[in-house]
Amino acid sequence: QVQLVESGGGLVQPGGSLRLSCATPVNIFRLYTMGWYRQAPGKQRELVATIATDGTTIYADSVKGRFTISRDNAKNTVYLQMDSLKSEDTAVYYCNGRNTITKFNLWGQGTQVTVSS
Repeated sequence: QVQLVESGGGLVQPGGSLRLSCATPVNIFRLYTMGWYRQAPGKQRELVATIATDGTTIYADSVKGRFTISRDNAKNTVYLQMDSLKSEDTAVYYCNGRNTITKFNLWGQGTQVTVSS
């Protein structure tokens, strides 16, 4: 079973930064659009950012200018750099991979991000 392995969550003060990482198996990385989603308590899971195999990125309006998604094809890893964090960014963050041909989705187990003073 293919697994996406996330790391990097934690507790940070408002205005601080965190970087999330998601490692993927070698044989899928080049075929998948990678992304990050988040789910806050009592809310639906929502898109944060995606990055296609050609590097094209999409961001939710709420994180534009503060978050940066990137992928390292040599390490089969996708990152989410989160700066100027706000309390409303508090959520469980999930790594997602979507096959560009079959549209099949893979998910990580989630990592908690808490922004609080």
